[in-house]
Amino acid sequence: MATDTVFRVMLRMLIKPGMGPDFERVWSEVGDSVVTHPANLGQWLSRSDEEDPENGGSVYYIVSDWVSEPAFREFETSDRHLTHRQKLHPYRSGGSMVTMRVVAHLPGGG
Repeated sequence: MATDTVFRVMLRMLIKPGMGPDFERVWSEVGDSVVTHPANLGQWLSRSDEEDPENGGSVYYIVSDWVSEPAFREFETSDRHLTHRQKLHPYRSGGSMVTMRVVAHLPGGG
């Protein structure tokens, strides 16, 4: 697949204080609902070194790549996604989403 066709979604998740480990566990448990979608190219969870300035909770970033924006939007409005979100919602205190298109990729040597 050409890099310039990859549609990337980045979520910034604010997690309630003390709930980071449980959030990570549940994210791993429900991740199949995303990565088994035929249009999904992969998903990553990262914990930031920053702390939520509002409540001292953890900040996480979820990045997922999709074959196209329409394919992601179809997933985003599906029952599959709604169920996924409902399982993660109890851990969240807030968040935001950014979408983008990958325009270049330089593979590393490691």
